[in-house]
Amino acid sequence: MKIRLENENDYWEVENLVRNSFWNVYRPGAFEHYIVHNLRDDESFIRNLAYVIEDNGKIIGHINYSKGFIDYTDEKIDAIVLGPVAIDENYQNKGLGSKLINFTLKLASDNFPFVFVIGDENYYSRFGFQSASEYNLFLEGTDVNEESPFFMIRLFDEKNLKDKPGIFHNPEVFNINQRDVDEFDKQFEFKQKMILDSQLKEI
Repeated sequence: MKIRLENENDYWEVENLVRNSFWNVYRPGAFEHYIVHNLRDDESFIRNLAYVIEDNGKIIGHINYSKGFIDYTDEKIDAIVLGPVAIDENYQNKGLGSKLINFTLKLASDNFPFVFVIGDENYYSRFGFQSASEYNLFLEGTDVNEESPFFMIRLFDEKNLKDKPGIFHNPEVFNINQRDVDEFDKQFEFKQKMILDSQLKEI
């Protein structure tokens, strides 16, 4: 089992992995694999942080990073975000996701002062992530007057942070159209979309 950089020969296998890992988890179907597909041709993509875990020639894990920005109203600064990250369902709960995240965070710390992530705070806190609101940083589209524990930051160096509120914007490629996802999905094996009680609910 080894961790290595993703290459072009991995693309189809990675997209299948990501699709299967996210299918019906947060919503009926998934769109994370479509984001992964589009990221590779987008200027926001950080190619030298796209890694896979391989076991006997099979890709069982994958992680991406990309570049968004913080809007401080009077200035904008680049900022990177972790994800999507996916582990093959047959290899989950074995610490492989943690291994992949820790490995790439160490690499990211050499070139970036901090990393954002949007996800489960109970999971990502083990990697040193904390609520971004503690640094007056908020995710675009959320209420700056309310706590958003799912929007977190892993800080390596505070020097690039400003002493004022800022709004983080994901890369544009994260804004997807469901019709485009459905069309893209025709290339893959059919999977039934299901509505499950465990999925995210619209408020």
